[in-house]
Amino acid sequence: MKNQWIHTFSGTVKVKLTGKGIERFLNQLTRNGVSIWNVKKHGSEAVTFYVNLQDVKKLRIPARDSQCKIRFLERAGGPFFLKKLWTNSGFLAGAFLFFGLIMLLSNMVWGIEIDGASPATEHQIRKELDRMGIGVGKMQFSIDNVEGIQKELTDKVGALTWIGVELKGTTYHFQAVEKSEPEKAEAIGPRHLVAKKKAAIVKIFVEKGDPVVEVNDFVKPGQLLVSGLYGNENEQKVVAATGEILGETWYSTKVELPLKSTFQVYNGNEKRGYALKIAGKAMPVWGFGKNEFKEFETEVSEQPIKFFKWELPAKIEKKTIREREQVTRVYTREEAIESAKELARKDIKNSLPENAIIKGEKILHQSIENDKVKLITHFTIIEDIAVGQPIIQGD
Repeated sequence: MKNQWIHTFSGTVKVKLTGKGIERFLNQLTRNGVSIWNVKKHGSEAVTFYVNLQDVKKLRIPARDSQCKIRFLERAGGPFFLKKLWTNSGFLAGAFLFFGLIMLLSNMVWGIEIDGASPATEHQIRKELDRMGIGVGKMQFSIDNVEGIQKELTDKVGALTWIGVELKGTTYHFQAVEKSEPEKAEAIGPRHLVAKKKAAIVKIFVEKGDPVVEVNDFVKPGQLLVSGLYGNENEQKVVAATGEILGETWYSTKVELPLKSTFQVYNGNEKRGYALKIAGKAMPVWGFGKNEFKEFETEVSEQPIKFFKWELPAKIEKKTIREREQVTRVYTREEAIESAKELARKDIKNSLPENAIIKGEKILHQSIENDKVKLITHFTIIEDIAVGQPIIQGD
């Protein structure tokens, strides 16, 4: 079996020998160390056999001495196969180029379809897709995965409540759900409006009901603001009290901010590499030089390779290496106090309704201990303090 493989790679020739001195010819080949095999006799003056390609030149002298004629019938093995490939190299190159082109086109983006969006929102989505590098003619493996696209579009396009992203073949399909107008409030049963916290009344606007407080009144939690009962005792009506009662409320926040802090940030330097992944083995294709980053974070994503609509058992692996560095931020006393104030404002805004207004703020306590700024701030807020309370029979 080993000799057979050697003969296949080195090349073999099938020879037909005719004449009266066949035995003398074969004996001389044996003495000269020429290897022959599959010797078959065809009549009394003809024989066929196989010989290595490199031994063909050694046949001429024995043939002349034994008065025999040589005829080459077949040629096989590596050298002849390569010669045939070279002869047909144009066709072979064209075939490889064709399949390579088909695979290239099968892994490009050829369509973007957006459903469920108004023309204005669709324009915003397409504009954002262009910024993200997603468009016709782009390679799929250079684009973020569908989860990343979905998250970024939802964050960047304010008109969207949700958007579905799906890649079918060479086309991205986007199913958009836009933000709709608030639904009409459900029917409300008879109720009063009461205070949800202590406050000083600054404005009263009543749509339905009978107000029982006035501007500048101080109210406590649970105190009646607008009654759902109005009219005299004989003709008393019950309604669902509605309106807006703006009151001045008070909050305190406590914030601690270190004068010196250390954190990791990306500095903008990054390196990308691509590899062909087959059966779990990754073969580097481009961009896999030496990583010179001391501190870095690596993100790996995979994109299947397609041939028309079929996914091949191979993937393009994209590896992004982002350099990060350690930054130490040191505040002066004044900078730390201003940053602590801003942090306190953000904290209070997160705990307030959207329509609440910060009327004023006052620092109650300010100190620096253990390299930390400690700040207690008092906020004066204008907000709607009214909340509904159902009217129970007998009120």
